[in-house]
Amino acid sequence: MEGNTVLTYIKNVLENMPASWLRLTTHRLDIYVEKLAKVQFLEQFENLYAENNVKATALNELPTAYDYIRLGHPLSCVLEWGIAKLNDVKPENVISFQSVTIPVMAILRKNVLTNTNTRIVYTDELPSLFDADVLKRVYGYNFELQKVENLEALSAFDGSTVLISQQDEIGKVNFAATIDFVVNIHSKLGSVLIANNQQDASYISEIQHVRRRETVAMTPANCVVALRELIGDAAEETTHDIANDKKLVTDTIRKVADVNTKALVGSSGLSIQYAIMMGLIDDAFEHHPGKAIKFIVPTNCYGGTNDQARRVAACIENVEVVDLHVDGDNDMVKSIDMILTKIAQEDAIPYIIAEIPTNPRVEVPDLIQLQETLSKKRITATDETAIEPVFILDQTFCPNVHFLGEGKTLSTIRAISYSSGSKFPSGGLCTAGYCIGNEKAASVLDTIEKHLILCDNEATDLQYEILAQQMPSMNQRIADAYTNTREFVNFIKTTLPTAKINFVSEELAAEGFTPSVFSLDLPTKGETDEERETYKRALNLKLIHMMITEIPEESKYCVSYGQLKGCYWTIPATSTQGTTKEGDKDYIARVALSANMDLQRHEEIFTDFVEEM
Repeated sequence: MEGNTVLTYIKNVLENMPASWLRLTTHRLDIYVEKLAKVQFLEQFENLYAENNVKATALNELPTAYDYIRLGHPLSCVLEWGIAKLNDVKPENVISFQSVTIPVMAILRKNVLTNTNTRIVYTDELPSLFDADVLKRVYGYNFELQKVENLEALSAFDGSTVLISQQDEIGKVNFAATIDFVVNIHSKLGSVLIANNQQDASYISEIQHVRRRETVAMTPANCVVALRELIGDAAEETTHDIANDKKLVTDTIRKVADVNTKALVGSSGLSIQYAIMMGLIDDAFEHHPGKAIKFIVPTNCYGGTNDQARRVAACIENVEVVDLHVDGDNDMVKSIDMILTKIAQEDAIPYIIAEIPTNPRVEVPDLIQLQETLSKKRITATDETAIEPVFILDQTFCPNVHFLGEGKTLSTIRAISYSSGSKFPSGGLCTAGYCIGNEKAASVLDTIEKHLILCDNEATDLQYEILAQQMPSMNQRIADAYTNTREFVNFIKTTLPTAKINFVSEELAAEGFTPSVFSLDLPTKGETDEERETYKRALNLKLIHMMITEIPEESKYCVSYGQLKGCYWTIPATSTQGTTKEGDKDYIARVALSANMDLQRHEEIFTDFVEEM
C-alpha cells in the first residue's frame, strides 16, 4: 500500500516542482547547511509527504540539498528517497551517479584504504567501460570478478560483495543474503548505488565523497526521466543532435584556446581534473616506471582541487602531493623553481596544478619568468637530465587567455588547460567542464581520454547541447562582465579607500587578463589580531547580507561566477576552500559580476553599507 502512496506522491511532486530544481547549478549558501546536506532536505520533504502536501509553494521552501548540483540536488534526493521507500532501505544508503562505473570504484577505493576484500558479481555482462586491468594497475584497486547464475546460491565472502545489475530497472533492488551493495545501471541515465541497511555510516560517507570529488550526481534532467520511469509514466525520449553539438563545442574550445589539439569534455570540472590526474599517472607508469610522482598543488586553491589531489595520492603508491605557495606574500614562480629543483634532485616526475589568475587573490605571476622557470633544464643527483614538468592550468577565471599556442607562456613544455563548465562556458546552466593540451601534450591526451571514458565522466548529450548554445558567446560575455567588474572595483576604491582589493591591474587587463571576479579585504579594527579578524569576518557577512536582501533578484550568496545574470558573493574560506587547511584559508569576500546586472543598484547598496560601518 505504501508503495502506491509513494509513487502517487512522487507523481504529484513532479507536476508541481519548482522550475529551479531542473535549471539551477548552484544554490544560495545562506540557506544551506553543509553538515546537513541531503539530510535537512529529506527531513522536511518527509514531513510534506506525511501531510500529503505537494503545493508548489511548500516544495519551493525546502532547504538547499547541496550547494552544487554535481554533488546532489533536490531531484536526486527525491529519486534516492523514492527508491529507498520502495525497497525498505535507509535513504542515505541510496546514491545516484551519472557515471555507471564510479559507484563501483567508490567501494573499491574505500576497501583498498582499509585492506578489505571486494568481490564484484554480475549475472549478465559487466559494463563495457569497466576495465579491470587498468583499475588494478593504475588505480591500485584489488578485487575479484565472478559471473553467477543464481544469486541466492552465492557463497559467503570475507569482505564486500557488490552486485552489478544492467537491467534498466533503476528502482528495483535484489539483495540476496550475501550482497552488500547493488549498483543498478541504466543504459541511458546513469546508475544508482544501494547499500544494504547493515552497512556502517563510514561506507556511505566515503561513497558520497567520491561523488563529491571525482564525478557528479545523476543530472536533474536524467533524474526526472528516472523518476517518471519509477512511477510508470515514461516520457517521450528527448533527442539531441549530439554529433553536431560535440563538434561545435570541441571546435570552439580549440578556437578559444588557439591550439589545434584534442579537446575533451567531462561532466564537470573535477571530472576532467580527475581524468587528467589519472591519465598522467598512467602515462608516468608507462614511460617512467618505478619513479615517484609529485603533484604540486597550491595550498589555498579551490578545495575540490586540493582534496582530489590528496585523495588520489592516498590510494596510489609513489604518488605524493607537494604544497605550492602561490600568492599573497609568496611568489608563484619562485615557489615553482624551488620545488622543481628539489624534485629534479630526487629524479621524480613533477606535475603542477595551478590557477592563473589565482583564487581568491586574483594574482597573475610574471609570465616571462614563469616560462623561463618551467623550461629550465634541471639535473638529477646523478647528473642526468631531470624529467620535465607538466603544467596543468586551471583557467576557469580567464578561459579566453591564450597560454598554449605557439610562442605563448606554456608552449615550451607539456601543458594542459582546463575549465569548469558551470562558470563562463555555460553561464551557470550546466556543470560540464573541458580540457585541451598544447602540441607537446598531444600524446598524453589520448591517455586522459581513456580515463575519462573508463570513469564514464564524459559530458551528457544535454550538457553538450547547452555548451553548444552558450560557448560561442563566451568571450563577449567575459569582456562585458569585466567592464562591469572594473567599474565596481573603481567605485569601491573611491567609496571605501581603506579596503584592500585584489584584482588585475589595468596593464594585465590590456594583456588579456579580464576576469570578472575580485576579492575584497574590508578594513577592520580591534586591539588584537583575533579581534581584528573577528570584526572583519562579521563585516564580510554584513555586506553580503545587505546585498542579497536588498537585491535578491540579482545578488546571491553563492560560490559561482561566469553566470549569465546578476552578482555572486562568497567567502572562500567557508565555501570553495572547504577542505583546505585552516591556516591557508582566506576569510575575505569574493565578488563575481556578470555582464547583465544592475550595477548602479549594487553601488547604491555598497554606499549604504559604508555609511553604516
